[in-house]
Amino acid sequence: MWNDHITPLLRDLHWLRGSERVKFRLCVLAYRCLHGMAPSYLAEDLQLTSTVGTRRQLRSADSLTLVVRSTRRSTLGDRAFPVAAARAWNSLPPAVRDAPSLLSFRSRLKTWLFELTLV
Repeated sequence: MWNDHITPLLRDLHWLRGSERVKFRLCVLAYRCLHGMAPSYLAEDLQLTSTVGTRRQLRSADSLTLVVRSTRRSTLGDRAFPVAAARAWNSLPPAVRDAPSLLSFRSRLKTWLFELTLV
């Protein structure tokens, strides 16, 4: 029916909602940038916290997190690739971030997002 909820159908098909799908794509692109599988113009925009001189001695420098640039405009600046991808990447648990291959990363990421939102 037209007034039925979509959540059970998404769960049955193992699909993600729109916002989770965007986060999935951003995280996959960030993974590709960090592992040399993305175009250089995208990879140059992302920077690991361990490569920043002032942050090398922090405990977070060992956790493969990305530097989130500060923005002046919350509407446009927060949607820019370097900012959105870094925030999405940093929100992932270490078990997902430390995947050995792209295939296993995608699988872990989708499972984590699916469990986080639909269950």
